[in-house]
Amino acid sequence: MSRLRDRLSATITRFWNWLPDGVDRRVRVFAWLSFAFQLVLIGTGGAVRLTASGLGCPTWPQCTDGSFVNTPEMGIHGVIEFGNRLLTFVLAFITIAVFLAVAKYRRERRDLFLLTLFQGLSIPFQAVLGGITVLTGLNPYVVGAHFAVSIVLVSLTTVLVWRVYRGRRGERLAPTWFLALAHLTSLAVAVTVTVGILTTGSGPHAGDNSNPDKPAPRNGLDPELLQHVHSWPAYVTLGLTLLLLLGALVAVRGSRSWVFVLLGIELVQTAVGITQARLGLPEVLVGVHMVLAGLLVAAMTAVVLSLRASRKELTE
Repeated sequence: MSRLRDRLSATITRFWNWLPDGVDRRVRVFAWLSFAFQLVLIGTGGAVRLTASGLGCPTWPQCTDGSFVNTPEMGIHGVIEFGNRLLTFVLAFITIAVFLAVAKYRRERRDLFLLTLFQGLSIPFQAVLGGITVLTGLNPYVVGAHFAVSIVLVSLTTVLVWRVYRGRRGERLAPTWFLALAHLTSLAVAVTVTVGILTTGSGPHAGDNSNPDKPAPRNGLDPELLQHVHSWPAYVTLGLTLLLLLGALVAVRGSRSWVFVLLGIELVQTAVGITQARLGLPEVLVGVHMVLAGLLVAAMTAVVLSLRASRKELTE
């Protein structure tokens, strides 16, 4: 027993010594993976809903009574839903890896430590929220909350990637008026995404159509009206972004490229939104629209982050 304890202690020590002492390639890779897989989960979560596989695994935490995995009798819907659940474990591995990658120098880079800690805590929270989604029969408000948390995590992992490369934030680069305009645009993005969630919750893609006598619930709001309401903050966001671009070209050089990225995503998102509305909300375009929402939030986050110089830039 003593020999086993010594071997275990030696293994733990070697592993701890192997961990990074600062930001290196391993940290950067896992930071990017944590960001990318948040977007992947938005895409696969959308696929679950858009293929009516939301109750492909009708129970939680098991997939079906007596089995944690899908069974052949559950068909393709069980495969899709269980596959989405499995991706949570992949994200959990990545999150643990990036947390361990910054643990050794947590005092020097407390910002990275907290970002990875919050991301780690989100995994069980999202898993439980996903379970509540199933147990409530795909209640649209719970489904919407699930998506909203994913959007917040996209923003958080964007900050993580940014800080890994740029270091902690330093002094402000933008004038007050530009800073206010950027935050106003952020608010418009948040409103657009929120109304989009409500619009989806009122529309035809409920996530399950296995029982025509008991369809998955909708939020009861008028979907046609909400499509118009959803477009209002989206166009406000586009207008504010054009003002941001003008301001960046005139006064804030460091934000120009990110404002261009933000504008490009908004133009694509607008085109997809108009097209899907005119074509009757085809599943593929709705899924693309959801992923673009995540990219929109990521780009907006990058714009706000670009308003301050990093500590790394200040020392160079």
